Amino acid sequence: MPQDSLTLVTSKLLTVCEDDIAWDEFVKSLGIEKPLHIKIITEGALIGSLIEHGFNTDMVIVSDDAGQFNVLIHALCWIHAERLINKLIGLTDEQKEAVKSIRSDIWDLYASLKNFKEQPDDRKKADIEAQFDKIFTQKTCFASLNNALKRIYRNKPELLRVLDFPDTPLHNNTSENDIRDYVKRRKVSGSTRSEQGRRCRDTFTSLKKTCRKLNVSFWDYLEDRLSGLNEIPYLSDLIINKALNLSV
Repeated sequence: MPQDSLTLVTSKLLTVCEDDIAWDEFVKSLGIEKPLHIKIITEGALIGSLIEHGFNTDMVIVSDDAGQFNVLIHALCWIHAERLINKLIGLTDEQKEAVKSIRSDIWDLYASLKNFKEQPDDRKKADIEAQFDKIFTQKTCFASLNNALKRIYRNKPELLRVLDFPDTPLHNNTSENDIRDYVKRRKVSGSTRSEQGRRCRDTFTSLKKTCRKLNVSFWDYLEDRLSGLNEIPYLSDLIINKALNLSV
């Protein structure tokens, strides 16, 4: 985004747009026209609106290192990080053994982090950080392995976020499982053919996944709503009750 446009944006941080039309007019008034720049400022405005309306800024977002998820307090998925090592193919027995040894050390560290999540202890933090440094600053006989270790080491704060926020998941596999239906359907039939089709797909997939997590039969839920009986509580109420029970 041009520097003059950025300066103009920061000077209007208190602007309130009531709807999409007002927002589009506001963006145009700033002289921002490129789709990428419009996307960036829109995403920034959405985050700012969430914060303004009391959204918890201590929310931890766990990702696979995709840049669009680097918001609020960012943490990284250990499963994706370890894949940098797992995909390496050593050409000699020595290189293969180096990869095997590093992977073993990483999973030992992962076990330490899991134990920390279950029983947080400030005294363990320094030991875990030292364990991390020992693994990812070492030099091996395999140049590609050394480069992968350096890359992971640069992400130390995000990978060890659990030390400050013990409730943080160590991986994002649960989220990836939630979108697996989308991926399988896309591979089989491509994408939807209309905006209405996309909304229907997203709505019913979300309902099905939510029912499954709440131990509610999706078929029974649909039958209950379509029949007008409404004997099954609102899913939003079930979510709140489950969250309250988990917090007790």
